[in-house]
Amino acid sequence: MTDTGPTEEVTPEGLLGWCLVANVAWETARGEGGLDVQRGTRHFAPGALLWIPPVQWDPGHWRVRAVGRHRGNARRYVNMVVRVDDLENFRVKGVYCEGLVRALNGSDHDPAAPRTLQDPWSRERAQSWADSWNQPRELVRIDGHLQVGLFVPNPPPAELQVDGETLHLAHYSARGPHYSRMPPPVERAPKS
Repeated sequence: MTDTGPTEEVTPEGLLGWCLVANVAWETARGEGGLDVQRGTRHFAPGALLWIPPVQWDPGHWRVRAVGRHRGNARRYVNMVVRVDDLENFRVKGVYCEGLVRALNGSDHDPAAPRTLQDPWSRERAQSWADSWNQPRELVRIDGHLQVGLFVPNPPPAELQVDGETLHLAHYSARGPHYSRMPPPVERAPKS
């Protein structure tokens, strides 16, 4: 009799788990209306690799907990809360280092099991998050009010259908697309 059970994907030698990772964007927007452009963030250099553990607590709107090497000390991993907008190139990588496991576990780290991730990503789940965050999208404002959970691609479409209602792009600024229920004014050609 032959074994016809499912074949498991071969795991690389020394793999301790999978993690969602991203790079710090080369240019990040700060200040009033996002007009202050900086290189990287205050704590991480541009291009720095950040490891993003699964969400255990909500650090705030469009913010995640990230582990990386600090701008001032490239030897140790630090935990910081960063804005998702300051990150790019989301993907999945394997974790091989015990020091990284300790940083990803945070206060839940068990010294008796130094090579065990306490709350690991599955490879498929991390890839689905990476795919969704790699899509350029913008939060929508309708008649001046931010619509939580409603996104459009970048650049935004001129018209948007929401609950059977047609919305029109009023203007697009550093704070995102602003839609209106009123259609745009019609320009009239001057009579000659």
